[in-house]
Amino acid sequence: MKKLGCIMLVDDSETDNFIHSRRLTKMGIAERIVIRADGKQGLDYLTTVDPDGRPDILFLDINMPVMDGWEFLDAYQVLPEAQRARVTIVMLTSSVGDSDYSRAHAYATIDGHEAKPLTQEKLRTLLDRHFLS
Repeated sequence: MKKLGCIMLVDDSETDNFIHSRRLTKMGIAERIVIRADGKQGLDYLTTVDPDGRPDILFLDINMPVMDGWEFLDAYQVLPEAQRARVTIVMLTSSVGDSDYSRAHAYATIDGHEAKPLTQEKLRTLLDRHFLS
């Protein structure tokens, strides 16, 4: 599989971000990893970054301060297509309830839903599903 250009983590947990970014780095699957601590910071990044800097895949937490994952998705859906193009969004959360799963999949922009932590096996499955070359 070819290396992705960018993977983005949108999560307020410094511990989870550290663990996930370290795992991603060790696996060598992306040129760069971008971390934002809440949905607003994630949305700001997506709306200002050069198209070549957009993430190939974005892992989104649900429960965050400032702007949670649901608010992020509501705002993301109304962005111009050019700012949404090519981004695969996967909910990555400690919330594993059926209601969150159903709610996540009600969004056309959600490509997956995974429980934390992001393991190598989960990563490989997601990458094979969405980026198999």
